[in-house]
Amino acid sequence: QVQLVESGGGLVQAGDSLRLSCAASGRTFNTYTMAWFRQAPGKERQFVAFIKWSGSTYYADSVKGRFTISRDSAKNPVYLRMNSLKPDDTAVYYCAASLYSLSSYISESSYNYWGQGTQVTVSS
Repeated sequence: QVQLVESGGGLVQAGDSLRLSCAASGRTFNTYTMAWFRQAPGKERQFVAFIKWSGSTYYADSVKGRFTISRDSAKNPVYLRMNSLKPDDTAVYYCAASLYSLSSYISESSYNYWGQGTQVTVSS
């Protein structure tokens, strides 16, 4: 059974940093495109960043320059380093994996697998 499990969320103050991790089991994800999405209270889930198997990355404008997505081993396929956090970054953050070959991975429909999410709360 394929499973993605996020960790690393928590309560921090504005300006602080956090690193989220996504652990995978059930199959190898090193050839997948991996991404992070987030969902704030009362809002739709939105794209944050993705990283292709080649290492190329793409970010939402709202996090560009502050967040960094990276990937390591097959067991922990993706990380999200978040710097200079703002209260607007408060959300549940989800890890996602895509086995499709697409020109863009911004849409939720691009992804086959999802984690359960980890809460990030940024106080002002």
